[in-house]
Amino acid sequence: MNKKQLQSEQTKKRVADAARGLFGQKGYKATSIEDIVEATGSSKGNIYYHFKSKEGLFLYLLDEWDREWEQTWKQKEPTYKTTTEKLYGVAEQLVLEDMNHPLTKAADEFFNNEEKTSDVEERISEMVARHVAFNRNLLQQGMESGEFNQANVERLAVILEGLIIGLGQMSRKSKPEDALELYRSAVQIFLHGIAKPNG
Repeated sequence: MNKKQLQSEQTKKRVADAARGLFGQKGYKATSIEDIVEATGSSKGNIYYHFKSKEGLFLYLLDEWDREWEQTWKQKEPTYKTTTEKLYGVAEQLVLEDMNHPLTKAADEFFNNEEKTSDVEERISEMVARHVAFNRNLLQQGMESGEFNQANVERLAVILEGLIIGLGQMSRKSKPEDALELYRSAVQIFLHGIAKPNG
């Protein structure tokens, strides 16, 4: 990386860090590009050079959050013996991460905003597809080890993602221990259902 590229990367990081703080503090809608200009000392043009729009900048931060989440998970994953334990582990990490992450509120606001450009919709779809692929790999492990019944893993991965998204919305105002209990129950029901076994 030459000096110019290095400076460009440093500027991008400075803008992203300042924006993360502002979005966390003020929320998504209340944070303007002008606020980010003021916080970084970068020009508007410089910010738009690195990020096409405020949405683009926010999606970049969400991608970063996703990557950090996966890194944390990769470090924890070997501590679980079974895929069932891993599912409970994922639920726990989701609750603790979401409850404590500075972008959680801004992300809710962002996703509930009706006006999204097609490239933003596309980026959101890519993000969801990445989450579904993560679920699929986890469930596939359980099927290959004989822990879970063989089933349509693609469909189950989508159902699991729908469950996680819904739980995230429903537990936003819960205490962490209540949210954790809710997620654990959801994993249990996902794995075992609620119908009594026949006979």
